[in-house]
Amino acid sequence: MFRPITSTYRLQLRGKDADPAGRSFTFADAAALVPYLKELGVSHLYLSPIFTSYPESNHNYDVTDPTEVNPELGGMEGLRHLAAKAHEAGLGLIVDIVPNHLGVEAPQLNAWWWDVLKNGQDSEFEAYFDIDWHEDNGAGGKLGLPVLGQPGDEDKFELVYLDEIDEPVLAYFDNYFPLAPGSFGSLDDDPREVYDKQSYRLMFWRDGVISYRRFFSVNGLAGIRQEDPLIFEHTHRTLRQIIAEELIDGVRVDHPDGLADPFTYLNRLRDLIGEDRWLVAEKILGVTEPLDPRLAVDGTTGYDALRELDGVFVARDAEDSLSMLSLQHSGSTWDEAAIAAAEQQLKREVAESELAAEVRRLTRAIRRDNFSTAGADVTDEDLERTVIDLVAAMPVYRADYISLSRQTSTIVADMVRRFPSRRAALDLISAAFLANGEAKTRFAQVCGAVMAKGVEDTLFYRACRLVALQEVGGAPGRFGVSAAEFHLLQQERAMLWPHAMTTLSTHDTKRSEDTRARIIEITERHKDFAELAHQISALVPAPDDATAHFLLQNIIGVWPTDGSTDPVRDRLQDYALKAVREAGVHTTWFDNDAHFERSIADWVDALIDGPAAPMIDAFVSEIHRGAVQVSLGRKMLQLIGPGIPDTYQGQEFWDLSLVDPDNRRFIDYVNREQTLQQFKESALSGRLHDELLQARDDARENGEPGLYPHLAAMVDRAKQAVVHEGAYLRRQHPDIFLASDYQAVFGVGESASHLVGMARGSSGLDVVALATRRPLQLEDRGGWGGTTVTLPDGEWTDLITGNTFTGTVLVRDVLDVLPTALLVAAHANV
Repeated sequence: MFRPITSTYRLQLRGKDADPAGRSFTFADAAALVPYLKELGVSHLYLSPIFTSYPESNHNYDVTDPTEVNPELGGMEGLRHLAAKAHEAGLGLIVDIVPNHLGVEAPQLNAWWWDVLKNGQDSEFEAYFDIDWHEDNGAGGKLGLPVLGQPGDEDKFELVYLDEIDEPVLAYFDNYFPLAPGSFGSLDDDPREVYDKQSYRLMFWRDGVISYRRFFSVNGLAGIRQEDPLIFEHTHRTLRQIIAEELIDGVRVDHPDGLADPFTYLNRLRDLIGEDRWLVAEKILGVTEPLDPRLAVDGTTGYDALRELDGVFVARDAEDSLSMLSLQHSGSTWDEAAIAAAEQQLKREVAESELAAEVRRLTRAIRRDNFSTAGADVTDEDLERTVIDLVAAMPVYRADYISLSRQTSTIVADMVRRFPSRRAALDLISAAFLANGEAKTRFAQVCGAVMAKGVEDTLFYRACRLVALQEVGGAPGRFGVSAAEFHLLQQERAMLWPHAMTTLSTHDTKRSEDTRARIIEITERHKDFAELAHQISALVPAPDDATAHFLLQNIIGVWPTDGSTDPVRDRLQDYALKAVREAGVHTTWFDNDAHFERSIADWVDALIDGPAAPMIDAFVSEIHRGAVQVSLGRKMLQLIGPGIPDTYQGQEFWDLSLVDPDNRRFIDYVNREQTLQQFKESALSGRLHDELLQARDDARENGEPGLYPHLAAMVDRAKQAVVHEGAYLRRQHPDIFLASDYQAVFGVGESASHLVGMARGSSGLDVVALATRRPLQLEDRGGWGGTTVTLPDGEWTDLITGNTFTGTVLVRDVLDVLPTALLVAAHANV
């Protein structure tokens, strides 16, 4: 029995070893939440990876055994129990799978990798991993591992007995490696002589010799060759069992772009799970990049929707002001041209450094796959430089999808025109690609890795015009999204990908949805923000202005409204350290500049404790009420809009979080359960609108500013109400939302541009959602005034307040106590 997927709720599972306090969140904990999530209104629990990973993992994407349901989470029996509980409540399960890589950081915990290290090319699992055994691989044809802390550390090897796996091993500090059968006599043997007989070579980590494909530049995650049908079958064996037992209704695929052939992989996966189960892929799309309609998926995991839903709330008239402010503090406007130039430069640098091993392997493959005489005189240096420039110029993660068939040839043509001296190298590369062999595949894989490391992991920690726009799949050079673009994109999703996931927060977002809402509101008070930035720069000089300007926006994003900054001090310090290392300007993960890092930490403390704190308090107080309105309206549009909306754990309440691990903190579900019960009781008794109205009037009498002065104190309740009503409506009436009908709703009058709305229906229009854009500017002009909105024929009821409306109505009447509304037609029988 398949349960219609109408909305999902993401849960981050983890064992007790992943938390310093020994707390866990297992299948049993998820099962305990089923009654609450059913009442909340979602249709499916969406689980982080469930297969065995490192016990200390707080995310489980470092899977060590894809054939075993993680015993730290409760194992197969725990999953069955959770599925039974969910199914009994009418809910379903979605699981997240990781086909691209396996965790190999501690080799002894990965039986397949251990066997490859032990037996080399004779291992039955050798073909599972994407390993370069060629003699010219830099490790003499052995498996090169970047392990040694210093050149010459081979004299620190020891032979020891490792009790946890009951066998002798080669030890390098706390790193352990297997010994090939017959390569040693006893633990008294010379460790160096025994080491020389192994199939692996431990390299100085800065040598850049890495003989296996990695997940981006993460040495501890080794790529898997899913292009081999036998390997696909083995790695998906337990998933097949889970499906045969009908425990799950769908699958989310992590990073398929890393695979040799994502298209074929997703077709195989579709055959495995069946036509009726939901299948979404973490495919990161460029702004103008289509999702190939031939892919056997229901859509992406929603980063494209995140860009649209954020962008439509940006006050676009702030662009020039924030560009100039950024120029003053960072030396760049970070506009579209600046972003494009920096993107290419940083991708080039990443290809030359962190991913140099992948580039060198690619160039060797190009030589091997060239069966013509093209480029015979091209030097290795020229070939490598041309490959790097070609990879850096690629505007998408990978261009070997059919829908992007001319992308590579277009870039090659442009490079030939601009750099005639590169013609021979480009001929060589093109000839290799025409062979349709390793070089073509590896080029696509390298492009994706370079894009991820150069843009999302580096550029997005440097650009500082408006950091809320710098999420995966984001386009910070394009300052927001117009209403026209927004509606056209929603209609496209409704027609082409009505079952694609949409999201506002994920385990990977650099800032939670509410943190981004706060930062988006900087655009409505950009002049005040500029003054604040200048004053802080004068009062609390930073060790680097560009870093300070980037961090200031994030600090404003999570700054508490009650003035108690101590609870966020450590979180901000952790974030600042991660941000400056990711940016890689003054310090990196590999080369720490302790002095610079300490100076940044001191600067953060000075902001919290010094004379700038009251100024930040005042600014945050001003933009916070706008952020709350943006958060509520944006969530409403996500829930009612085309696609399958996901709510990341805890985000039904107001939540100010930064990048992982900050966004993976444990959630207080007791509070959420109690608040939902209070809302339902109030809604059933018809008192909710009166309560909101009274709270608003009381706040105004107390001198609180704004159109909705009561919301700051009621934001958790209000956001949960939006999530509940939207998700519950979708679950009760999937036909209204899973059909392709979508219409834009516009206001008429002096404040019409502040209203963004949409109408949905299966046969006619049954639901209308309204939200407030640029709420602080709306305040400045005195509110909605005579602005009206015309509803379709019939009577319409706001599910949150219970008010009813017909015909052409004043927006201020519909949005009298909340900045968003969920209107349902009487004929819809809701």
